[in-house]
Amino acid sequence: MNVLYFIFQQTMFFTIPLLLVALGGMFSERSGIINIALEGIMTMGAFTSVVFLNRTGGVMGGQGQLLIAILIAMGTGALFSLLHAYAAVNMKADQVISGTALNMLAPAFAIFIGRILNGVQQVQFNNTFRIESVPILGKIPLFGPLFFQNTYITTYLGFLILGLSILVLYKTRFGLRLRACGEHPQAADSAGVNVYRMQYCGVIISGALSGLGGLVFVVPTSTNFNATVSGYGFLALAVLIFGQWKPIKILYASLFFGLMKAIAAAYSGIPFLNHLGISSNLYKMIPYIATLIVLIFTSKNSQAPRAEGIPYDKGAR
Repeated sequence: MNVLYFIFQQTMFFTIPLLLVALGGMFSERSGIINIALEGIMTMGAFTSVVFLNRTGGVMGGQGQLLIAILIAMGTGALFSLLHAYAAVNMKADQVISGTALNMLAPAFAIFIGRILNGVQQVQFNNTFRIESVPILGKIPLFGPLFFQNTYITTYLGFLILGLSILVLYKTRFGLRLRACGEHPQAADSAGVNVYRMQYCGVIISGALSGLGGLVFVVPTSTNFNATVSGYGFLALAVLIFGQWKPIKILYASLFFGLMKAIAAAYSGIPFLNHLGISSNLYKMIPYIATLIVLIFTSKNSQAPRAEGIPYDKGAR
């Protein structure tokens, strides 16, 4: 039973950042803007928030410090995504090229500033954020060890954001307008919707959630940040496609890929896998092999927003 608890908790550590970043990508692409800059935005959000953790480690700690870091990560992601929004919306630039440029800029910026601040690109921090057991809830049979022991507040935040995403996307006027801009921006414009504003909102929300995803990826699995999120932004894009741009399906896809990533990272803690004698390199390949297999069988049935990636020109009809 302890092994099952271990696998589940490790899966959550990898699922939540995937969920957050894929939901961020969903908001952007639902507005009609392709955002492959998720990797770069994650990197920037993780970098600035970890620098904060590093600089305040001697005077702050615990959940209060983490909450401030969360706000910094989201703010950084939102600001950094404005570069992509301006290029895609105002300049009508190729959205893939714009996103690629941000993916190249972010790690270079993190390495450069990291070396200025610390002499090395690696930024250390003290992890004082793990919750050993949530009072009362942690003692509930079965569910207590699964959800309320050896956990982080970011896990609960991830599920909260999932619920809010469903509510905003399907139950609000904003969500209706956002989806309309991604499907038929001309019709949305004729109904009085400011398409450019909605696209900016979609990209900014995407940036905020991706920046948060960067921090959430680093904190439970490491005590340092080395200017990379290990391709997690690209894996989140696969989750987004597999999830058909829908929040609940994105959750299921995140759980699947989170499990694959957990097996790759923590196989040595699973007796059955550890005794197989398989090379660690093979385990590290599992998430990406699974990604290729899943996309091969699902990409033909993908139903992306119809206006996704097509620059909207208000004067063209």
